[in-house]
Amino acid sequence: MSSITTDQGSLHYEVFGKGHPVILLHGYQGSWGLWQATMEFLGASYRTYAIDFWGFGESGARRSSYVVDDFVSLVDQFMAQMGIGRAPLVGHSMGGTVCLLVAARHPQRVEKVVAISAPIVGSSLRFFPRIFGLRPVAWFTYRNLWMYRWFYRLLARSYSRDPNWASMMDRDVSHTTLEAFFASIGSLRSTDLSPILAHVGIPVLGMYGGRDNVVDPGQWRPLQEGIPRARTEHFPSSGHFIMLDEPARFMRQLKAFLDEPARA
Repeated sequence: MSSITTDQGSLHYEVFGKGHPVILLHGYQGSWGLWQATMEFLGASYRTYAIDFWGFGESGARRSSYVVDDFVSLVDQFMAQMGIGRAPLVGHSMGGTVCLLVAARHPQRVEKVVAISAPIVGSSLRFFPRIFGLRPVAWFTYRNLWMYRWFYRLLARSYSRDPNWASMMDRDVSHTTLEAFFASIGSLRSTDLSPILAHVGIPVLGMYGGRDNVVDPGQWRPLQEGIPRARTEHFPSSGHFIMLDEPARFMRQLKAFLDEPARA
């Protein structure tokens, strides 16, 4: 377990492999643990870094704000402290949205982006988790995690085909702070990347699952239409967690994209 100190508290990360750096960003209610299999796969060719956003996983939680813009700053600070000048970013869900924002605001930092099940417009979020952006709902859910766990275990198969998904959720939800639980999804819900997409001049790969019940899978369209060098891969039988539902194809497509030379 590794960490650095930032101007907003401690930042936990894990690193594996050797070679050119690749930075992996998790989604809402997630942690670096989502990427363990991906890191093992990529580690033979890349030095992979998986970060816990503030308020999630093992990162610091003493903050007044946990909005998407904060996580953009987190990535910039992490790269500066680790001496990573420029690298590909890979993000799942909220993490994919953060990747695209970093690419637009700090273009010198980002070689290419892989955005997995990422909302381009916050209104594309389904009913769950959108309602967690309402403080009373977030507070009630957070204070009654036993009920929330029962609910997502009951519906686990509709979220992921991986039999370990619910256990991963148990681990990650228990490490998410109340403010991060509420504020991050609230800010994501109000995010609209449409005005900045044209300024993302690097290669972007969007991955979307046809059975996603967290983010509207039609979000591939504004991504592909808005970013000049974007393309998309569709996983019709996958849900929101493509890396868990179709790991072999996901990793094959991911590595192929990362291996492509980054042209100016």
